[in-house]
Amino acid sequence: MQKAAIFNIQKFSIHDGAGIRTDVFFQGCNLRCKWCSNPESQPLKPLPGESAREYTVEELLSELLKDKPFYDTSGGGVTLTGGEAMLRPDFVAALCDALHARNVHVAIETAACVPEDVFLRVLSHVDFAYIDLKHYDEEKHREATGVGLGLIQKNIAAALRSTTPVVVRIPVVPGFNDSPAGFSKFAEALNALGAKKVQLLPFHQLGESKYDRLGLPYAFDGIPQMHDEDAAAFAQTLKDAGLDVQIGG
Repeated sequence: MQKAAIFNIQKFSIHDGAGIRTDVFFQGCNLRCKWCSNPESQPLKPLPGESAREYTVEELLSELLKDKPFYDTSGGGVTLTGGEAMLRPDFVAALCDALHARNVHVAIETAACVPEDVFLRVLSHVDFAYIDLKHYDEEKHREATGVGLGLIQKNIAAALRSTTPVVVRIPVVPGFNDSPAGFSKFAEALNALGAKKVQLLPFHQLGESKYDRLGLPYAFDGIPQMHDEDAAAFAQTLKDAGLDVQIGG
């Protein structure tokens, strides 16, 4: 029987897809982003003192269907996030099939850092995908996340050629990828990949207290949170390059 560790189920979300949604946070991630707002999600097994419940597909489905009336009336559904949901491809595929059988829309938020065959298989089971592109530069991306860009770029390009609607998300992070000199390079990279729609997500400090609780060093301690207007110049550069841009989720 398939099981997956889920560290949070967030109901009544309005930022990760259309309508009212339930966000399902999978335990485990293969990136180590220095600004991660969910550091407790990174290990495949919960850190000491942290908890994640293992669900079967049927158990998780039962929980998610409790809010189906809200999905139906708002045009919402379920969003799979994390962590990285694509590290549990068989579970995710089975969950998507079960949700679709009940007419529930399914979106996924992913860093796209999994083998291409896994990525495309999971992508074919969802109705919508948010895919992160954190930087256009290989060295800077690897330094800040622990992984290279090649596989991610390949998967993004494949997703944009698929029939699944895709929005590319860029977390705008102070001192990492918010340099005006780099905005046009992001535009070039996005156009080369075939992107049409982009979301800019300004840096926030919602995860700062988690690092304190976990006793982990936080590279962005004391860095002021960004606001939508701080990403306006970035957005304008992308718009000037022909991209459809939204600031915020």
